[in-house]
Amino acid sequence: MSIELPDVIAAYFSADKKGNAQAISECFTEDATVVDEGNTYTGRDAIRRWMANASTQYTYTVEPFDIAEDGQRTIVTSHLVGNFPGSPVDLRYFFVLRGDQIAELEIVP
Repeated sequence: MSIELPDVIAAYFSADKKGNAQAISECFTEDATVVDEGNTYTGRDAIRRWMANASTQYTYTVEPFDIAEDGQRTIVTSHLVGNFPGSPVDLRYFFVLRGDQIAELEIVP
């Protein structure tokens, strides 16, 4: 199933697929926040470090397969398979966009 993602969300998943933490951080506003596994990362530098750590700690693939809108949030459901505990898993990515960048992202099972 092919879904059409907003450009910046497509860029996020494309950079994630390549393990490019710098490109991922550039998808976000300067003051963006990411909440993942109970941790909050604020600002592009923290987001870049979060992704760099995730991509060195685990090997995984992520495939978005559903998109929905919930008020101001865009919810993308993705299938993750890799060498992390609980694999495979479907995760929901709650994006809040500001202009053409991501202002908030929360990732939940």
